[in-house]
Amino acid sequence: MRLNTFLARSGVASRRGADSLIEAGRVTVNGLRAELGSNTAEGDEVALDGVVLQLEPYAYVLLNKPPGTITTASDPQRRPTVVELVDRPERLFPVGRLDADTTGALLLTNDGALANRLAHPRYGVEKTYLATVRGSPCASALSQLEEGVELDDGLTAPARARVARRGARESVVELVVHEGRKHQVKRMLAAVGHPVVALERARYASLSVRGLAPGAWRDLTPAELAQLRRITAV
Repeated sequence: MRLNTFLARSGVASRRGADSLIEAGRVTVNGLRAELGSNTAEGDEVALDGVVLQLEPYAYVLLNKPPGTITTASDPQRRPTVVELVDRPERLFPVGRLDADTTGALLLTNDGALANRLAHPRYGVEKTYLATVRGSPCASALSQLEEGVELDDGLTAPARARVARRGARESVVELVVHEGRKHQVKRMLAAVGHPVVALERARYASLSVRGLAPGAWRDLTPAELAQLRRITAV
């Protein structure tokens, strides 16, 4: 295991922060000053400022993200973050991002390998959104969403779209996407003439926020974790 990964797994810093600790000479491995880019083996004693470190157990949490929270571990502007909502001893980080005004399913973990696979386009992890939009989308607009919408960064991948609730002024569109471009859902719906008024991610892969109040969280069940590992081949 890379030393900076070990330090991150022990909860003392992010991997980037761990590199700074190593460069500052504060980390030792088996009593010797560690070098940047070095590895650790099973049984090695890793210490920070003379204090021996232990790996944290992996943790997997589903949060129903409330509006107004930032999807990051810390924020220089001191806005409320999703990490602050989860009362766990482990150093968790969010998998992917949701805009501050977007609500719904967000996975947090300290399992970097699984998080990287979930975020990688090759695994096509499904994200299901419920978007309150202006107007009443017609069949042509839904077909555009499903076949792909031309955005400034290219054509979107095929999606699934349906009107979950139709109204004269506002409707709710269920949109299932596999990509994770910045503001993708909002941009897709605006491109077909139906700007988003409110956006919720109802499901992330097989994880649903049904039964979770905004701001509430729960640990993943063994079956849910197994499903995530199956779809990412971890």
